[in-house]
Amino acid sequence: MHGNNQDTLQDIVQKVVLEAPIQKVWEAVSSSEGIAAWFMPNDFQPKIGYEFHLQSPFGPSPCKVLELDPPNRLSFAWDVEGWVVSFELQDLNGKTQFTLTHSGWGAPDAIAPKAQQKNSIIRDTMNGGWEKIVHVRLKQAVEK
Repeated sequence: MHGNNQDTLQDIVQKVVLEAPIQKVWEAVSSSEGIAAWFMPNDFQPKIGYEFHLQSPFGPSPCKVLELDPPNRLSFAWDVEGWVVSFELQDLNGKTQFTLTHSGWGAPDAIAPKAQQKNSIIRDTMNGGWEKIVHVRLKQAVEK
């Protein structure tokens, strides 16, 4: 589970090839309506520095857009734990390779204040969640 650095947990990376053109996938990952269809309700706007909220099962999570490079990359800070979520899109002749990276995990045994659990447990749980979200829900949303 750990990389070479035992002080921090490895990033979550989920990669999938979608049977949809890059512009359709970009619209699904860079608009409030699109993100709500496969991830969580939100008040996202595609503007660098824009502060928004994801409506998680645990309540609203504050976020901030950090990077925006249409139609190839979007990243945002998520919640107060130091997490960064990035979406990378690559055109594959009418299909799109989508890569999600969830970084900023910190030390495995550190307790995340909001969840009151170790980072390692939260990361494992979220990795399973991201797998379903990317490989099932996003795929369904863009391959209609």
